[in-house]
Formats: sequence, structure tokens, C-alpha cells
Amino acid sequence: MADIIRAFCGDGSKWGTKIDYSLENKPLSTMGPLKLINDLLENFLVMNGDVLTNLDFEAFYNEHVEAQNIFTISAYSRDQKMDYGVLEVGSDHKLDNFVEKPTTRYIVSTGVYMANKKILDYIPENQLYGFDHLMLDLIKFQHPATVKVHSGYRLDIGRPDDYEKACNDLENNKILI
Repeated sequence: MADIIRAFCGDGSKWGTKIDYSLENKPLSTMGPLKLINDLLENFLVMNGDVLTNLDFEAFYNEHVEAQNIFTISAYSRDQKMDYGVLEVGSDHKLDNFVEKPTTRYIVSTGVYMANKKILDYIPENQLYGFDHLMLDLIKFQHPATVKVHSGYRLDIGRPDDYEKACNDLENNKILI
């Protein structure tokens, strides 16, 4: 939908900012396209387009720069409920424990990142290269990303349940962005 975004946003001047566009000739996944941008700043924001959050972007950027991180992930806690009873089975194939529809808490990415230009050294030219590839390479080469847990408002409005919650929150003035 690049044409629609470009038609709506233009060059950004109506918001007092400058917008540049970079388009892929072939799919490069989430991090591969960064290699196409010639004028990236030393530290820059990378963000999924379906994130609704009240993250303090200025503070997030400043913490990233001051710590001299190569990559900083904004994360949050999310509970994932299992729809089934879980069987814990021993090596003798006997039931050791049963947990009815457990909920597990995970620390997950918000889809908002601050990156240092050094990550471009890990991204191959003109190849599919995603967030997962970059994270595993940074760990492999002993430059792991820093994780900052965000406890404020955050929804992935690409998920139907989060989108519905965002609509309800907006209607009820519960979105504090």
C-alpha cells in the first residue's frame, strides 16, 4: 500500500517533518530493507506499522544512545492462555502432572526498536533477512540487543482482538497516547 501511504503523507511537510521513501524490488523481510537506505542516521527508530503505544520515544532513544546499544527492543509482558489441559509426562510414559488450561507470561517485542547503524554490518545485501535473523546474529557475535520493558499502553492492532480493544478504548477515552 506504498502508493496510498505516499499519497496521504506526501513529503511530511504538512506535519513539519521530512519523509523519505525506500521501496523494495523484492521482499527482503523486516530488516533486509534497511540496507537499501543510504542516509540512515547513526541511531534510528525501526517500528512495525501496526503498533499503538504511548511509549516515550524520546526517552527510549536517549537511553539507547547513552548506553551505546547496538539494538534496543521495547518489550512488554503478555499472558498467553493455553486452550487445552497440559499433560506432563515422565520418561516412563506415566502422567506426572496435569495443568488445566495454564497461562504463561512471556516478555515479547512491542515492534518498536532503536538501532545503531552498526547493525547494517550483519544484514546481507539484497537477501531476505528478518528481525529473527538479526537477533540470532547479534547473539552469535556477542552483541546482543538490550531489552527495555514498557509497562504502558501497547497493542498490536494487526491482531483482531487488539484492534477491537483499541477501538473500544478509543471510544471510551481510555487511550492515553
